[in-house]
Amino acid sequence: MKKTTPAAFFGTLIACYIFWLLITGQIVSIFTGNASWQILVAGGIVSIIVSLFAARFFIHKKAFHLYNPLRFLLLLFYCIVIFGWELIKANVYMAVRAFGSTKKLKPGFVKIPTRLKSDYALAMLSNCITLTPSNITVDVAEQDGENYLYVHWIDVKEKDDMEKAGDSIKGAMEPWIRRIWE
Repeated sequence: MKKTTPAAFFGTLIACYIFWLLITGQIVSIFTGNASWQILVAGGIVSIIVSLFAARFFIHKKAFHLYNPLRFLLLLFYCIVIFGWELIKANVYMAVRAFGSTKKLKPGFVKIPTRLKSDYALAMLSNCITLTPSNITVDVAEQDGENYLYVHWIDVKEKDDMEKAGDSIKGAMEPWIRRIWE
């Protein structure tokens, strides 16, 4: 079983405590001077307990990777602009298909290549593909040193050309995720 490193523990602790401050609304109260010390202490205790158990699963390498301000800003930009745009495009496509098009759908599974290597990047891309309507990432597989995503696509257009299918499904998400995690 993998041991928890001190860096992984503290990286997880910081992430948990920031999340605690956000969900309890104390982040704003800290800056206004109205923070409840009981909630701050409880958050610290809960964050320590969660970090003791979850750090070995949460952080594998580079514990403070996302605490780099540039990477954090890239993550925010990606979530708001890039993923937001991909989500809007997918929703409009599905609305047009649901309400306007009489063309028959061709659902199926496609195997798409990805150049992403880190577990975090692969997980983020898989989840982002699944969150967009019409696609579900079923599996991430490594074959001959390359990573592939198996995606259920509601309207397979490029069944024979994996590169074109991948570009159509991944959109602009993969290069931005690479900038954040690799």
